Amino acid sequence: MATGSSPLIERLGTVWFVGAGPGAPDLITVRGSRLLAEAGAILYTGSLVAETVLQWARPDCEIADSKSMDHEQVVSWLIEQAHRHQTVVRLQTGDPTLYGVLAELAQPLESAGIPIGIVPGVSSAMASAAAAGECLTLPEVTQTVIFTRLAERTQMPGRESLGELARHGCTLCIFLSIDRIEAVVEQLLAAGWSADAPVVVVYQATWPDERILRAPLTEIAARCRAAKIERQAMILVSPTLGARRWGKLRHSKLYDPSFPRRFRQAGG
Repeated sequence: MATGSSPLIERLGTVWFVGAGPGAPDLITVRGSRLLAEAGAILYTGSLVAETVLQWARPDCEIADSKSMDHEQVVSWLIEQAHRHQTVVRLQTGDPTLYGVLAELAQPLESAGIPIGIVPGVSSAMASAAAAGECLTLPEVTQTVIFTRLAERTQMPGRESLGELARHGCTLCIFLSIDRIEAVVEQLLAAGWSADAPVVVVYQATWPDERILRAPLTEIAARCRAAKIERQAMILVSPTLGARRWGKLRHSKLYDPSFPRRFRQAGG
């Protein structure tokens, strides 16, 4: 090395946490698909992410499936690839910020000096509502949506039990709980929901085998068991369900001619 010269500093690649969306490959964002096309390495969860999403990967991309890896193996793989490639993608189902391990993976990567980026994805909650043709909010009915789940291996804070949250009477998008649908029904009834409250269950939203079940609260568990739906399904409970068939609805103020907006004067 010449006298006075500085040692080369290795430039580490960026690890991008990209939301793959709920299943259909064309529901990934434009930014997400662009990063897949740029990536030198992609780590995806084969048990949850449709392989069709990988259609944007370049032919020489190193692709690995994390479904059989533990936490340390995932971290080691991402760190190794960030030393070799400018762009590395951790492809996750739905949105990376919901019910994933984003913080647990980002922490050791940043400790190793590896920059990270996050690209949002379409959540299965939104995909399920769209598939069922439902609105999650409605003027003067509910303006609140709660994303939650039953406690299992991942415990819930006491103040966030399904029973406590259900007392609000607003829209509930219940993740990762279809295998215990009877417990969901029990807690909703205890929270004051009526026996005939409508429930929608969407299995594999946007996948080719998508199925939609509708039933009153006290019948939905039996319907799910009969259909053998025990995984990868979203449970939607809301006072807004079925609103398209109610007849006259209260209209939003958004287009009310008497309601002034920045670009529209109130009618006289």
